[in-house]
Amino acid sequence: GIIYFARHPFLYPLLRAQLLLCVLLSAFVLTNLFFWTYLPQVAFLAIFHGRKLAFLNATFLVLGEAAAITALIFECFFADETLVDVFDATLINEGCSDLVATSRVVDPSAGDPVKQLGKPVTPAIYSPFSLRQIIEFIVFLPLNFIPVAGTPLFLVMTGLRAGPLHHYRYLHLLGLSKKERDIYLNRRKLRYTWFGFTALILQLVPVLSMLFLLTTATGSALWASKLEEQRKSAKDLSDPAPAPTYQDDPT
Repeated sequence: GIIYFARHPFLYPLLRAQLLLCVLLSAFVLTNLFFWTYLPQVAFLAIFHGRKLAFLNATFLVLGEAAAITALIFECFFADETLVDVFDATLINEGCSDLVATSRVVDPSAGDPVKQLGKPVTPAIYSPFSLRQIIEFIVFLPLNFIPVAGTPLFLVMTGLRAGPLHHYRYLHLLGLSKKERDIYLNRRKLRYTWFGFTALILQLVPVLSMLFLLTTATGSALWASKLEEQRKSAKDLSDPAPAPTYQDDPT
């Protein structure tokens, strides 16, 4: 997603529109969390991990908290529409215009994929607000108290829930029911967990976390385009070509 975003300038306007807000919001949340909560968390973790590991694990813990808070604020109030545009424009560029057209107006004559995006005709949501994800994030926080393995385990468990949300838009475009979505996601649970884990790691990078939120949307769209290609290929194989009609040759 990062490389693809960098190599396709038509996506840059979507970043520029949110860049200043991304940096300011991320810096504000991160500064306040480190100023008010870092040392108390170090002191608490030192009880379980010892002094040296406590500083390291508290750093990851604060970065995780900052990423969660920033992403929640940004997605709820500012960025979800931008993430949808990044996702849809990438799909169009990868030849999936017909899929995007099921949910919004697409004008192939308008120029680059971003300019082709018209108004949505159905609800356009990249990743829905998930109270369950927030509750699980809080529930999994104590995993960080486990020495050495606790923080990686926390990131994996959080990624397990976060991964499928990055394809909420794709599954909506497919028109799957809730039961069909659950079956679809369960068949690919390991891959979605890894995707969510990687996305979460990128969002731990100070200040750049929101940039990586956009590149993650690009990556999820690239993955969706590959899945769509496989789905169409499988459909073509399952639909045999019609048999030729018999025509009597008068000669």
